Amino acid sequence: MNIKPLGDRVVIKMIEAEEKTKSGIVLPSSAKEQPQMAEVMAVGPDITNDEKKKEQIKVGDKVIFSKYAGTEVKLDGVEYTIIKLNDVLAVIE
Repeated sequence: MNIKPLGDRVVIKMIEAEEKTKSGIVLPSSAKEQPQMAEVMAVGPDITNDEKKKEQIKVGDKVIFSKYAGTEVKLDGVEYTIIKLNDVLAVIE
């Protein structure tokens, strides 16, 4: 099954946070902060039809997004978040 975002929405999938610090300390799940980095899985038609927006973000990009942005959905056992393009703060290169 596919998720097809509408308008200027973007479907992202969270990138798992590290379970160890750089010094090798293992973090329990309660101490880990929710990641604000994700991979773009799909973009809406308002983005793909607009040349300026299409250059900014595409499927496969790694992005940083606003902390409390979006709606979480679970599809076929995988968790996705649907956010507006305005909630994407940066693309990681």
